[in-house]
Amino acid sequence: MKSSEIQELIKFVAKSGVSEVEIENKDFKITIKTPPYKRGNQPTVEVIRQEVVQPQQQQQAQQAPAAAAPQAQPQAAPAAPAKEAPSEDANYVTIKSPMIGTFYRKPSPDKPNYVSVGDEVKNETVVCVIEAMKLFNEIEAEISGKIVKILVDDGSPVEYDQPLFLVDPS
Repeated sequence: MKSSEIQELIKFVAKSGVSEVEIENKDFKITIKTPPYKRGNQPTVEVIRQEVVQPQQQQQAQQAPAAAAPQAQPQAAPAAPAKEAPSEDANYVTIKSPMIGTFYRKPSPDKPNYVSVGDEVKNETVVCVIEAMKLFNEIEAEISGKIVKILVDDGSPVEYDQPLFLVDPS
């Protein structure tokens, strides 16, 4: 994540009134916290470089005292699925969330879903809506292909850069 993106995120958190935002990917974890009773104060930022824990290190972490184990296990848990997922879904392109908000598969409760598994999409095809601060933002596929998998449940909160759909571009 670039420093300009982090600065924009800090400004967004400060203005939105959200007390805490946490973003995590394979390279880093960033937490932005606003003091609870002093909204408008400058948020604090904590960037943690995340290291992949090898199986041998994972066994040592499990044998460590109880205070050290909770810190080591969350880092170890994402490492294993991350290595397995690309082998299964290596040929697919992921449509990711461009923002934090609530994911909706349809424009309103009485309308049909934008897309379903097996549907063909094009660059401008709207695949979902993400509600952020009472604004409904249409998310476009930005790729042509077939929807293979929907990774988020309707009405679920999503994080920035969270995978939403898998698309087979062939």
